[in-house]
Amino acid sequence: MLLAVLSGFLLAIAAPLVHRFSGRYVGWVLAILPAVLAGYFAGFIPEVSAGQSVLLEYAWLPGLGINLNFLVDGLSLTFALLISVIGTFILIYAGSYLDGHPYLARFFVIMLSFMASMLGLVLSDNLVSLFVFWELTSITSYMLIGFNHEDMDARKCALQGLFVTAAGGLALMAGLILLAAMSGSYSLSEILASNEPLHQHAFYTAAVICILAGAFTKSAQTPFHFWLPNAMAAPTPVSAYLHSATMVKAGIYLMARLNPSLGEGELWSHALMFFGALTMFVGAWFAFSSTGIKKVLAYSTIMALGTLTLLIGIGTELAMTAFACFLVAHSLYKGALFMIAGALDHETGTKDITRMGGLRHSMPLTALFACLAALSLAGLPPLFGFIAKELLFEAVLAAPFWSTALTLVAVASAMLVVGVAGLVAVKPFFGAAGNTPKTPHEAPVGMLAGPAFLSITALVFGLLPWFPEAAFLQPAMSAVAGYNVDSYLALWHGVNEPLILSGISLALGILLYRMWPKLQPNLYAINTAGARFGPEAGYFRFMEGITYLASWQTRVLQNGVLGLYLLLLVAVTFGLTGYTLVTRFDVNLSLSLADSHFYEWGIALLLVASAVFASSTHSRLGSVASVGVMGFAVALIFILFSAPDLGITQLLVETLTVILLVLVLFKLPEFVNLSSPFERIRDLSVAIFAGLVMTLLMLATLDIQYFEPISSYYVENSGPLAYGRNIVNVILVDFRALDTLGEIFVLALAALGVHSMLKLKAEDQHKP
Repeated sequence: MLLAVLSGFLLAIAAPLVHRFSGRYVGWVLAILPAVLAGYFAGFIPEVSAGQSVLLEYAWLPGLGINLNFLVDGLSLTFALLISVIGTFILIYAGSYLDGHPYLARFFVIMLSFMASMLGLVLSDNLVSLFVFWELTSITSYMLIGFNHEDMDARKCALQGLFVTAAGGLALMAGLILLAAMSGSYSLSEILASNEPLHQHAFYTAAVICILAGAFTKSAQTPFHFWLPNAMAAPTPVSAYLHSATMVKAGIYLMARLNPSLGEGELWSHALMFFGALTMFVGAWFAFSSTGIKKVLAYSTIMALGTLTLLIGIGTELAMTAFACFLVAHSLYKGALFMIAGALDHETGTKDITRMGGLRHSMPLTALFACLAALSLAGLPPLFGFIAKELLFEAVLAAPFWSTALTLVAVASAMLVVGVAGLVAVKPFFGAAGNTPKTPHEAPVGMLAGPAFLSITALVFGLLPWFPEAAFLQPAMSAVAGYNVDSYLALWHGVNEPLILSGISLALGILLYRMWPKLQPNLYAINTAGARFGPEAGYFRFMEGITYLASWQTRVLQNGVLGLYLLLLVAVTFGLTGYTLVTRFDVNLSLSLADSHFYEWGIALLLVASAVFASSTHSRLGSVASVGVMGFAVALIFILFSAPDLGITQLLVETLTVILLVLVLFKLPEFVNLSSPFERIRDLSVAIFAGLVMTLLMLATLDIQYFEPISSYYVENSGPLAYGRNIVNVILVDFRALDTLGEIFVLALAALGVHSMLKLKAEDQHKP
C-alpha cells in the first residue's frame, strides 16, 4: 500500500525521462501506473464489500507516535477507484490535448504528484499524514492552475485558489489538533471506533468550525466558491481531474469521513445542510447564467458539491445512499463533460457556447458521448444520474427538519441543471452551424477515450445499479453513516413523489433552456451587479486591506532602523514573558544571601559597573573594552562554580570578540547623531524592564520544576555511552552532535558569504 500511494511521486521524478523516450505517446505510457493502481485497489473489493476494513501500518515517526497508516474501507476505496480510474484517462487525454506543448514533461510531473497526494489523502488513517497530503494537494493544484505561467490571469487565479485553500488549511490544522485532543488519538480508525460522545466535549464547537472552514474552502462551498470557476485558467485536463475526482472532492471526503464522529451535534448537521443547500442553488444559478462552457461546468460542479454537503448534513440512511450514488454519478459525467469541453475548444478554437452549433455532423462521436454525459447530469433515465437525483429528492423529502425548504431548493436547482445540460449538449451539437474560429473535426482517440469510458460507465451503472452497489457503494454508505446501511438501488421505483418532482424539474428545465437566449442578457446584468458585493469582491477588498496593513507596518515598524527592531523585539518578548510569569506563576522572590562571599559581590559589582559604563560612554573603544570586562567577569563566575572548561572557552571567545570589534572600529565613521534624551530614557526603561523579567524568569526556573534535571543523565552516561569525561564536550559532540553540526554549517555559510563579499569588493576596486 505504501508503494501504491507513493508510486505517483516516484513516477513523477521519472516523467521527464519517460517523455523524452516515448514522445507523443507519453500520456499512454504514464497512464499505465494509475491503471495498475486501479486494479490493485479493485483487489480490495471482495473484502470491503463483505463489510470489513483493512488497516495497513507503516512506521514513520514512531518516537512521536506518528505512523503512515492507511485505511481501506468503503469510502476510501470508492475515492481511490475514482482517482485512479479517472486519472488513467486524464493522463491519456493530457498527452493528446497538450501534444507539442513545450512544458508537457513539467505538466506530468505536477499531475502525477497531484494524483499521489489525493490518494494519500483519502487513504490516510493518521490525522497528521492526512493533513500533509491535504496541503500537498493545495500546492500541486496551485502549480497546475498556474501552469501557463506566462499568462497573468492564470497566475492570478492560481494565487487566489492557493490563498483561499491555504487559509482553510490553517483552520483545518487547528481543527484536527482539537479533534485529536477530544478523542485522545490521531488515528482515524480509533476515532471512528470510539464511543466517546464528542459533541458533548468543550472543544466540539471550535473543532467543528475549524474543520468545516478547511473543508468548505477546499470544496468551494458558498461563500468560498468563487475560486473554483477562476481555476478554469488551468489546462482542460487539470479542470477535468480537479472537478471530477480530486481537489474539490477532498473537502467532501473529509466531511464524509468525520461524519460518524462529529455528526451527532446539531452544529454539524445544521451547518452542512444550510451551506450545502445554499451552495447547491448558487452553483446551479451561475451555471445556467454563464456562457463559457468551462465556466458552465465549473459552476455545475459547485452545485454538485453543495448537494453532497447537504446530503451529509441530512444524515439519514436515504441521504447516505443518495450521497454515495451522487458522488459516483457526478464524477462520471463531470469528467466526461470537461474532457468534451476541452475537445470542443481544441477543435473549434473557442470556449463560447454561443458561437457553437451543429457540431454533431463534424464531431459525431463527441456529440454521442456528450449527450450521454449530459443526460446523466440532467438526471434522465437510464443514466446513473437519474438514480442519484431520485435518491436526492427522496432524501430531502424525508429530511428530519427544513424538509419543505430543502425540497424547494432541490427542485429549483434540478430545474436549472436541466437547462445547463441543454447548454453543454444540445446547444453546441444541434441547431444551425456556428461561426467558430477553426474548422471543426472529430477529436483524436486520446481525447475521446475518457469521455467514451466514463459516459458508457454511467449508462451501465444506470442499467445495472446493483453492480456498483454491491461492489463499493454499499460499504461507502455505511462508512459515511457509521453503521450498516440497507439500500436497494433500481432504475424504476414506480410513480412516486421523487419521480413527480423529477418530471416537474425536467419540464421547467426544458422551458428555461428554450428561453435561455432571451434570459441570458438579463442574467448577465444581474450577476454583474451582484458581483460588486459578492464574496469575490470581499476577497479582493481583504487582499487590499492586507496590502495596506503591510505597507503601514513596513513604514512604521520595519523602517530600516535596527535600533527600533531591537527595541520592539525585546519589549514584546519580555512583555509577554513577564505577563505570563505574573499571571500564571507564583514566583518566590526570597533570596538567601547567607552563603555569599565578598569576592562574589565584587564580581557582581564589576558586571554592573562595566554594563553601566558601556551604556553611558561616548567612546566606542571604551564601550567595547567594558563589554569585554563583562565577558571576563562571566568567565570568573564559571571558574568559581567549578566549570573551568566553560571559563576557558568564555575567555577565548571574549578575547577574540574584543579583538575583532576593535579592528572593525577603525573602519567605522565617527558618531554623527546621538540619541535624544527621550530615546535614551525609553531605551533605558526597556532595558531595565527586560533585566527584571529575566531575573524573575531565572527565579521561576529555580523555583518551579516539572521534570527531573537532565544534568544527572549526562553525568551518569557521559562515560558509559560516549566514552568521555568532559561532560560539556560530550554534550556538544555526542548527545547534541546534530545541533553542533548545524551551528558549524551556519558559521561556514556565513564565512562563505563574507568571503564572497570581500572578493567582489576587491574585484570592483581593480576595475578601471
